[in-house]
Amino acid sequence: MPLISILSKSRSPLLACVFILNKRHLSSTENLIFPKSFLAFPSPPASTNPQQFGREWIRPYHDGRPRGPLWRGKKLIGKEAIFVILGLKRFKDDREKLEKFIKTHVRRLLKLDMIAVLNELERQQEVSLAIEIFRVIQKQDWYTPDVYVYKDLIISLARCKKMYVAMELWENMRKEGLFPDSQTYAEVIRGFLAYGSPADAMNIFEDMKKSPDPPEELPFRILLKGLLPHPLLRNRVKQDFEEIFPDQRVYDPPEEIFGLR
Repeated sequence: MPLISILSKSRSPLLACVFILNKRHLSSTENLIFPKSFLAFPSPPASTNPQQFGREWIRPYHDGRPRGPLWRGKKLIGKEAIFVILGLKRFKDDREKLEKFIKTHVRRLLKLDMIAVLNELERQQEVSLAIEIFRVIQKQDWYTPDVYVYKDLIISLARCKKMYVAMELWENMRKEGLFPDSQTYAEVIRGFLAYGSPADAMNIFEDMKKSPDPPEELPFRILLKGLLPHPLLRNRVKQDFEEIFPDQRVYDPPEEIFGLR
């Protein structure tokens, strides 16, 4: 069979050519003329896995898809942001060096890098450093009050039982005309109860009732559970809960369990 017809009918012209040369059918390739179909890379069938088309399908061009972590949807932090995070953690116990580092490195960050640093510090529970970054962000020209930024910071502080700093941010948020959502109320109430201050938790509860957003069950139930040792305060919350949510029930455990008489 002529060489041209073999190459034309073969599903893999390149492998066919190598096979023929290995069998020594041709001693020289000087006068060998290849068809146009051989010069182009063959396309795999649409319904065929590229790995199953022959031994291995090698794509002769870049198809435009991103490679590596971006293709898997991971969010990457820039080198400048990583450097700043490591520097802040290194100098967090030295106030003088920390202020100098913030002045020389943090303030020159771009907007997205500065926000990435703030989010990463919150994720690592470095709330004191996150507050420092937030103070820098507030001085930027592009800063606009954002309730979600306040929410994340206040929740992080409440979970670390740093209620004094959390309430400072709370007051700043209210001065900027922002109202917390139900989750923020719930976490701050939970934080004050864990901190051993039910009176402050009740103050947050009264503030929640004045919020323009409709109340939700979660803050009420956190208070009802946390105020078991304080029956008078709990009865006030229970009455409000029954008025707002008439279809819901409140479980009252036996008083002997908690030593209440």
